[in-house]
Amino acid sequence: MISISEAIQLVKHHSFPLLKKAHKPIEKSGGYKLYEDVFSSINMPPFRQSAMDGYALNLHDNLAYSLIGEVKAGDSHQPKLKKGEAVRIFTGAPVPDSANAVIMQEKVLVDGSKITLQIQININLNIRPVGEQVKNGDLALPKGTKLTPAAIGYLSSLGVQKVSVFKKPTIAILNTGNELVEAGEALTYGKIYESNSKMLQNALYNHKYYDVTIHKIEDDYNKTVSKLNEVINANDLVIISGGISVGDYDFVGKALEELKVEPLFYKVKQKPGKPIFFGKKDDKLIFALPGNPAAALTCFYMYVYIALQKFMDNSDVELPRIKAKSVSKFTKSGDRPQFLKAIYNTGEVSILEGQSSAMLQTFAVSNAMVFMDESLSSIEIGDTVDVILLPQ
Repeated sequence: MISISEAIQLVKHHSFPLLKKAHKPIEKSGGYKLYEDVFSSINMPPFRQSAMDGYALNLHDNLAYSLIGEVKAGDSHQPKLKKGEAVRIFTGAPVPDSANAVIMQEKVLVDGSKITLQIQININLNIRPVGEQVKNGDLALPKGTKLTPAAIGYLSSLGVQKVSVFKKPTIAILNTGNELVEAGEALTYGKIYESNSKMLQNALYNHKYYDVTIHKIEDDYNKTVSKLNEVINANDLVIISGGISVGDYDFVGKALEELKVEPLFYKVKQKPGKPIFFGKKDDKLIFALPGNPAAALTCFYMYVYIALQKFMDNSDVELPRIKAKSVSKFTKSGDRPQFLKAIYNTGEVSILEGQSSAMLQTFAVSNAMVFMDESLSSIEIGDTVDVILLPQ
């Protein structure tokens, strides 16, 4: 059994960027990173563009101008302005080549077809020049840029339809346990509804990992070996739920050994989630999580999350940690470090009732975990504690 810090370091050390290429439609590329530089194929803006609603002018030495027309966003006509003439113009509309300034409408007095400026203005005022944002052939976004909504909007404005991105891992979730039945089936004596796969799948979806398949393993050794071999060969990451303990019908550990999966650690000194396995086979990573739901989710956040971030070459690979003042008391049993479900709010944290590894009800309303080191036996109201913020 190893410490939490040792387990975290082993996951970090053995997890690497995937560095495989994929092609995505721009609208489905959110959360990915660019695999290669993207260069603009147009000037942006592609024409001289008005920065606001107002009047485009051909400047002269007088504050009075003759109004000869209008240009809206999307118009393609080109009014020809003589000195002292103006056209009504709107934000984003093309500025006529014969205009050399735009004045905002709030600084103009209008009298029929005549306008009078209330201020003196300079040449090129409020005109966005061609290529102000990016020029044709220039680097638009460099390789490695994470495609945020703003990045996707920017590339879309340049007419980009598809992008090359770093591929996200293919992930398999395996459920073990003959006691598990699916929702909608009859819940006969001795059976429970399966929840871990849906929980883990949605934890992955929450971080924009969508290439996820779910598999069921019966409590049979040969079938366990066969199914594990299949999914390890087909995926970058395998997450097993349950079956990793040492009961007579827990076959996962023996099956992984037969398949020559290299064990990197098994059992971590923590509560909940002590019986967690982490291993690899070639460049494939395998986590076997405890079957108890709260323990499985805790291990996902503490260890699987790190591997996911490393796959995508992200810099922040652990969930954020902060200090907060406890508004609850808690007494720990045993000497293992403990992760406590909690609610964090503006510098204070409340430790919740129901910390059992089998219970998800408390986890369902948590937005944080309080980390209680092995040196602590209790937490008192007003104590400063370590808080791990959970994804929302």
